[in-house]
Amino acid sequence: MQILNDVLGLLDQVMGLEGRSASFTPETPLLGALAELDSMAVIAVIAALEDQFGISVADDEISAETFASVGTLVAFVNEKLAQH
Repeated sequence: MQILNDVLGLLDQVMGLEGRSASFTPETPLLGALAELDSMAVIAVIAALEDQFGISVADDEISAETFASVGTLVAFVNEKLAQH
């Protein structure tokens, strides 16, 4: 639950959602559903995830599926933390 809240806060901050992420659930679609999530925002979100969680994300680990929904992004972070 804490990871979910941290990811939501990070999305809000990085993409300038002005608190909109507070209403997001794990089922909330991201890529293709949020105009703010363009290719530059994906890079910024990845960098912020690396900083916040102390993880390292290789280019080949990122796919559209990673950013399909809030839940898939949180699952990705959890997986990276488990490898850490």
